[in-house]
Amino acid sequence: MNTKLVESLVEAVSALEPEHYALFQSTLITKTIQKTPGVCGGYARIRNTGIAVWTLISLANQGLDEEALLRDFPGLTHFDLLAARTYYRANSEEIDALIASHHSEDDWDV
Repeated sequence: MNTKLVESLVEAVSALEPEHYALFQSTLITKTIQKTPGVCGGYARIRNTGIAVWTLISLANQGLDEEALLRDFPGLTHFDLLAARTYYRANSEEIDALIASHHSEDDWDV
């Protein structure tokens, strides 16, 4: 890890004016969720992983809290879970339909 780069980025972000900071946060959340044909069925997933947003939301709906999700998916961060929840709020029909379709499949297993 390049600590100097990270520190430099933190300083730059900290210096942003409020409206630019809000734009930065929004853009970062948007970039954290990716859709790539052939990966996770092309569904929304967490950056550079095979972890679909619908999977995380489904598990949270079944009662897993954030700490359990992070324990079960060690490559994820609190920010990734925030991005998944933010995506879900903006795209709940899409995610709910995916959850319902996967729950109805006989071979569905988490």
